[in-house]
Amino acid sequence: MISAHLLAVYIAALFVVYAVPGPDMALVLQTSIGRGMRSGFAAAGGLGLARATHVTLSACGVAALLRSAPWLYEVVRYGGAVYLAWVGIQIFRSPVFALPEGGVVGVESRPLRTAFVKGLLTNLLNPKALLFCSVLLPQFVRPEAGPVALQMVELGMVLLAVGVCFDVMYAIGAARIAGWMRAHPLAQTLQRWTFSAALIGFALRLSLD
Repeated sequence: MISAHLLAVYIAALFVVYAVPGPDMALVLQTSIGRGMRSGFAAAGGLGLARATHVTLSACGVAALLRSAPWLYEVVRYGGAVYLAWVGIQIFRSPVFALPEGGVVGVESRPLRTAFVKGLLTNLLNPKALLFCSVLLPQFVRPEAGPVALQMVELGMVLLAVGVCFDVMYAIGAARIAGWMRAHPLAQTLQRWTFSAALIGFALRLSLD
């Protein structure tokens, strides 16, 4: 078992990481504002599954494979950059909408699975997320504290739990903002342009790093 002190340090590190703006945060905020809280939660679910996949792959040594095969890392990196840019362009091209009461927009025509898949791919196609897990988790593993596999599972579950808490908080906050934006079409336009530019910027950074 991981000591309480080490676990507290680990959680603090995760808080810092999840509080820094990134493509995951931008996607949840935009989805919740544009499609309502339920879609924001769906996007958060996709992000959670992607993070669980990254933790599993890190434990299996796939991250080490990416580091040892630069060409494979580049393929995943550029694929992720293209996808983020595509999502950003789609947001930019979307029309200004009139939000109904409750902030839910077109749930029937835009099913929740679309938001879930976007969340999944946004994180899954980011090789840095996988490498982050492979670098962070082993630093908090202590062989003398018990089975390493069990400690990795514990650390992975904490990582997922903290991520879900942040994503849910972002989705709820963004949905509340949507209520105010209902009467402000200009604010909607600025919001779409801001998140579109953010995602395209993250795509450029991912492709150039």
